[in-house]
Amino acid sequence: MSEVRGSEGREPGSAGVPAAGTPAPDTRPPASPAPATGAPPAPAPATDATPAPTDPDAWLPEWFVGRPLTAGWAWAGFWAVLIVADEFLDLAGWSWYVLVGLAALPTLLASIALLHATPRRYLKPRRDTVLGHFFVRFLALIAAFLVWGVSVVMSASISTTLQSLVGASEREVTAVGFNLLLAAIPLVVSVLWLAFIIRCAWFLRRLRGWKQTPEPGAVPKKFLRDRPRLRRVVVGLAHPGLLLVAGLGTSVLAFLLGAVELTINVLK
Repeated sequence: MSEVRGSEGREPGSAGVPAAGTPAPDTRPPASPAPATGAPPAPAPATDATPAPTDPDAWLPEWFVGRPLTAGWAWAGFWAVLIVADEFLDLAGWSWYVLVGLAALPTLLASIALLHATPRRYLKPRRDTVLGHFFVRFLALIAAFLVWGVSVVMSASISTTLQSLVGASEREVTAVGFNLLLAAIPLVVSVLWLAFIIRCAWFLRRLRGWKQTPEPGAVPKKFLRDRPRLRRVVVGLAHPGLLLVAGLGTSVLAFLLGAVELTINVLK
């Protein structure tokens, strides 16, 4: 008797081959049971999404972020008008220094912050020639000699004036000389402050230029990287022209109103 085999030579009913007439097993996955009536809905799967961090500089107005240099000029002009009004209203003498300091405060703070965050090597090398370099040094030496000569002449003149006013008493001449030295400190500080402002404005010109928004890459990328709105405001206020107008105004005003007046009072 011949044996009945499958198409591949295996006996029906063996492993993997069901016998003839045997129903195929149901391999579909079991359906999930329907939720009972009145049962609460299943909770949504938890996600790892975290809320976006809030901008710490969202309080800055949009017009200020978009036009920081224009806002800086408007600020300086507002305080300049108050300074002129103070001259006619004849308010307290110290109000001059407060008004001028407030006029220069925004651009001064922004310039100091930007220059402090900029290393010296970040500036592009200068393209002046060797002759130009030595010629500038030559002019600086001539200026230094002139300053030294003027100081010698002024020292001799002041010494003669003190002896004629006070007399031959060495103690009185020394006392008046020290008082005159103390009175000259504001004058010297004002001149040095003037040189400091000019130097900072010169570096700002080389760093960012004269535009309200400098070219990409002109300012160090690490400067306020995580606060773009504040970065735009600070870079806009750190403008060489704005710093010169506001900063030099402070120096000239201190030079004219404070230092010279104190020196004249001592001489009297």
